[in-house]
Amino acid sequence: MGPAPKPAGERRRRNASIAMTQLPAEGRQGEAPRFPLPPLVVKDLDLSALRERELDLWADLWSTPQAVMWERTHAVLTVARFVRFSVLAENGNTKPATEARQLEDRLGLNPQAMLRLRWEIAPDEVAEQRQSRTTRRPVSARQRLRVVDPGVAGG
Repeated sequence: MGPAPKPAGERRRRNASIAMTQLPAEGRQGEAPRFPLPPLVVKDLDLSALRERELDLWADLWSTPQAVMWERTHAVLTVARFVRFSVLAENGNTKPATEARQLEDRLGLNPQAMLRLRWEIAPDEVAEQRQSRTTRRPVSARQRLRVVDPGVAGG
């Protein structure tokens, strides 16, 4: 596939690029689809704990910004396989860890994969304004007053 594309500001030919798809910063809204895979059948593992972990990860992933694109492209089964392989990898299996890493790239779950897919998370301007208001120190009336030299100001 080649190297990831450079950010727009670093490119020499700014007119020869494909636009980035903006993903909402707040993520996908609504309930996650039904998990389409049957419960795991694995010897020597607590299957109820694995199923619970699968469902938790499934719900978390479907609230991400990338999930908007998965929904548009009907990638439900691919996301489900990623969840299954990720949960098995968390239990020490190396083969599922390899599969999960590859699916992570295809699903845009890391910064380099998002660049390749031409996805970017849109700036959340409302949250930024809210953050700037809360981090700004309040200024008292006394702090707003300045001492003025009468010789300079009065002319």
